[in-house]
Amino acid sequence: MTPEDFRHMARAIQLARKGLYTTHPNPRVGCVLAGPEGVVGEGYHRRAGEPHAERIALTMAGARARGATAYVTLEPCCHQGRTGPCTQALIEAGVARVSVAMRDPNPLVAGKGMQLLRQAGISVEQGAMEQAAVDLNPGFISRMGRGRPWVRCKLAMSLDGRTAMASGESKWITGPAARLDVQRLRARSDAIVTGIGTVLADDPSMNVRLDVDQLPGVESAAYRLQPLRIVLDPRLEMPAHAGMIRLPGKTLVVASGDPRKRRTELEQAGVEVALLPGDEGRIDLGILLEHLADRQINEVLIEAGPTLAGAALGAGLIDELVLYAAPHIMGDGARGLFRLPGLERMEQRKALEIVDLRMVGRDIRITARPEH
Repeated sequence: MTPEDFRHMARAIQLARKGLYTTHPNPRVGCVLAGPEGVVGEGYHRRAGEPHAERIALTMAGARARGATAYVTLEPCCHQGRTGPCTQALIEAGVARVSVAMRDPNPLVAGKGMQLLRQAGISVEQGAMEQAAVDLNPGFISRMGRGRPWVRCKLAMSLDGRTAMASGESKWITGPAARLDVQRLRARSDAIVTGIGTVLADDPSMNVRLDVDQLPGVESAAYRLQPLRIVLDPRLEMPAHAGMIRLPGKTLVVASGDPRKRRTELEQAGVEVALLPGDEGRIDLGILLEHLADRQINEVLIEAGPTLAGAALGAGLIDELVLYAAPHIMGDGARGLFRLPGLERMEQRKALEIVDLRMVGRDIRITARPEH
C-alpha cells in the first residue's frame, strides 16, 4: 500500500465519523473513490434505511468509477437488507480495486463480501488504518462478536474521587464544557442506563439536549435520535410522573418482579416494561446486555450512582470508563465512585489502562479501559 492509499483511507475514516450520532444500529462507514485524476466520489452512511457509503460515492462518481479504487472503512455488504448489496454495486460500476480497512464482523458478511469482489476479478486489500476503523464502531463490533453492546460508564468526580456530598448534593461537580462533552457521549449512545435510586433521588432527564449545529455530521433535526432511556427497577418503583417519561424518545423500565397494577400504570404513561431475571433485588446485568443486543443496541452509556457502577465494574461488564475530574476537593465524608465490597488487598485492585487523557474546559477527562 502506498502513501496515497493511506491518505484516501484517512479521508474515508473522516467521512465515516460524520455518521457518529445517526447511523445506529448500523455501523459508521465511509467510502472514497479515487482514479488517476484523483478523488471522483465519496460518501458516508447517514442512517439505517438510507444508501450505504459505497452507493453514495458511486453515484457521485458516475462513469468515472470504472477503473477506480474504492477505499472503504468496513468490508462492503453482500446481503440484501433495506438497501441492496454494495458488492454488486461496486462490481457493476467496474471498479478495479477495493481497499478495505477492516473485515465486517456481521456473520452475514464476515469475509464473503471481499470474496465476491475477488471472484469478480477485482483486486482486494484489507488492513489499511484498521485500528482507526475499529475505533469507529466498538458497539457494532461488540454486538456482532460478543453478543452484547459496548458499555461505557460515565462518572463525574472531584480530584479526591468523590461524586456527591454526604447529603447527596452533586450539581454541578464539573463545568459547562464537560457537561457539553457528556451530551455528545449520550448522543452517540443507543441507550443510557441508570438505576431506580438515581431516578427517585434526582428525577434525571437522561436525554440529549443539544441543537443540531452542536452535533457534527447531523444535518437536520430529523437525523437526531434520542437514546433509549433504561431504568433498572427490580421492584417497579418508577413514578409514573417521572420527568423523563414526558420527554421525546422512549423509556424502558427493567424489573424482576411484576406488580400488575404498577406495570399497568407505567404502560399507560407510555413506558415499556421488561421483566428480566434478578436475584436479591438486583437485575442480572449480563442478561440485560444480551437483551439489549437482541434489540440491536450497540453502545450503552451507564450514568448511575456507585451501586450500579460498582456492580457493572465488579462483574467485568464495563468496557470503557469516562471520568471527569473537577479541580476541587469534596472531603472524606462525600460519596465515592464505586461500591465494590470485598476489595481488601492490593492484589484485588481493578487494573485500568488509560487510553486518553485531556482537558475539557477546566476539568480533566480520563478515558480508561479495565484490564480483563
